[in-house]
Amino acid sequence: MGMNNSLAALDERVSGCRACPRLVDWREEVARTKRAAFAEWTYWGRPVPGFGPPDASLLVIGLAPAAHGGNRTGRMFTGDRSGDVLYEALHEVGLASQPTSVSVDDGLTLYGVRITAPVHCAPPANKPTPEERDTCRPWLVSELKLLRPTLRAVVVLGAFGWQAALPAFAEAGWTVPRPRPAFSHGARITLESQSQSQSQSQSQSQSHSGSPANNPLELFGCFHVSQRNTFTRRLTPEMLRGVLRTAAEAAGLPTRPYAG
Repeated sequence: MGMNNSLAALDERVSGCRACPRLVDWREEVARTKRAAFAEWTYWGRPVPGFGPPDASLLVIGLAPAAHGGNRTGRMFTGDRSGDVLYEALHEVGLASQPTSVSVDDGLTLYGVRITAPVHCAPPANKPTPEERDTCRPWLVSELKLLRPTLRAVVVLGAFGWQAALPAFAEAGWTVPRPRPAFSHGARITLESQSQSQSQSQSQSQSHSGSPANNPLELFGCFHVSQRNTFTRRLTPEMLRGVLRTAAEAAGLPTRPYAG
């Protein structure tokens, strides 16, 4: 139970962050002015926390919330075209209860998967600065540490997320190879656990099948589910499902058989 409460507490703290003035101004301006199609909505307009169970064995890492997606709904990848593609694929692989994600109260449940991002606020032009990325990193490090007892695999969507996440894995207790592995679609890297000495004391109380400090992490690269990538078919639904299925199997999660 303690881990559950810790992740819930982290999500609450993330939601109140005001560390990056440019992002605070932008997310709140968008929430005030809205988009005509969503004029009736009360926008979330705050940092968007991760979404999914606290004992997830698979983590999906994106880039940042969309101005009229997560910044409107308050949930990762919810309410925009990128999310439509991602959640449909998760559902087809058997990792989500439904293929659509429109609002926080739509009943969507994820099975063994959590979704997060290295930047929790919607950035102008979908481009966080390196400084904003680095300022937000401690949230991801904390999330990884809390998920560590059960986490077995991670899918990173896009090169920005890959560059942002690698230092976070290192800070959270996994060894990132040097030189750092390059991002590519279909990349698969095993991150070994760092020596037990640094993390054994905090993890012993959470150990349920040997020391969680010893879990290696299977890291997968996947093109981002951006409209640009899906419209040009640089990323097809089949490619996305393929990476999610392989990662789910590496995480020990049951998947739905291939359709047809």
